[in-house]
Amino acid sequence: MAKDARIVITGAAGLVGQNLIVELKSQGYSNLVAIDKHPYNLGILRELHPDVTAIEADLAVSGDWTGAFAGAQCVVQLHAQITSKFRDEFVRNNVEATRLVLAAIRANEVPYLVHVSSSVVVSVANDDYTNTKKDQEALVVAGDTPHCVLRPTLMFGWFDPKHFGWLSRFMAKTPVFPIPGDGKYMRQPLYERDFCRCIVRCIENQPQGTIYDVVGDTRIDYIDIIRTIKRAKGLHTLILRIPYGLFHALLRLYGAFSGKPPFTAAQLAALTAGDDFKGIDTFETFGVRQTPFEEAVRESYCDPRYSHIVLKR
Repeated sequence: MAKDARIVITGAAGLVGQNLIVELKSQGYSNLVAIDKHPYNLGILRELHPDVTAIEADLAVSGDWTGAFAGAQCVVQLHAQITSKFRDEFVRNNVEATRLVLAAIRANEVPYLVHVSSSVVVSVANDDYTNTKKDQEALVVAGDTPHCVLRPTLMFGWFDPKHFGWLSRFMAKTPVFPIPGDGKYMRQPLYERDFCRCIVRCIENQPQGTIYDVVGDTRIDYIDIIRTIKRAKGLHTLILRIPYGLFHALLRLYGAFSGKPPFTAAQLAALTAGDDFKGIDTFETFGVRQTPFEEAVRESYCDPRYSHIVLKR
């Protein structure tokens, strides 16, 4: 792929998109088109990257945004509804928007698509996010556009408004950090910058119809993730274990009064579901050696370049 080839990124102002643009530019790519409907996050992208064409658009609604696909050599499909209290939002943004994006790709004869799915499609979880991500991936696979699919596990890194990012900021503000149950829920977190390097390799090599399960190399309990963040940031927060049932009830209560709760009861169920994902060797497949977990945490939350910039949910 030529460095000046037009690459369109949907959902570009989110966690993956912001990191992907940093990575693409660092590797010399110069003709990037970023589409997102979130005005605040897109504003951050515009401020950081004035050389990137940024388009504010709702992909679930037909509009002029489809013209941005003309002449594109690749589309990276990142848009997704990750959290919500309402099923309709998952359907609208994971399924209906994807149908319109795939139609725009076909209409403009874009030769290649990198679709970012999620490890939840092979998870034991059963919720609106999981089910609509399965539907989204199925639409891509059933289409006739040459493509590959990447299924990452839980991700963390620069710009993160949720997940570990929210946990790290909450820990810095409170003297006590609650943990559900014993906290021994195994996770396989994936560092965002490592994942973005895998995406770039897919853009360049264009594997045909391949599905990659991209799993974090580190197998670590949730409570040890919290301890690692605490250690990296030099915090003195007390980690307090709370019975699972009480923790679940508190989340449901908080969710009843919050329009966008940072952590939901459904996500708690997914955290404790017991998934153990099997993935590719990212070094063997893409030449990407994963960053050691503690080093990645320090870079995510202590590095002066981007660790202070937080997106909105």
